[in-house]
Amino acid sequence: MKGDRVEIVVDAGDTTRTYEVVATRAGRRVEVTIGRGVVEVAEVTRSGTPVRTARFMSSRLLALVEHPPRGPRRRTSGPTRRANARGT
Repeated sequence: MKGDRVEIVVDAGDTTRTYEVVATRAGRRVEVTIGRGVVEVAEVTRSGTPVRTARFMSSRLLALVEHPPRGPRRRTSGPTRRANARGT
């Protein structure tokens, strides 16, 4: 979703560096893949084609924060139940 964002903080020796990967257009999303000592963050289209990719060594990764898109909250699928005043 547009606005979907991942923030990555990496140890760069004597300092830290912060990177952001953001879904820049409607219909795009950000996916995180972790495996074999590498963390890959990619902005992908609806069909799954990567547009931008960032790769980091997991041993240097200090933080990975996934931020949801801003905007109106969406309802979850299905009906929601509310307890009445008696708690049943």
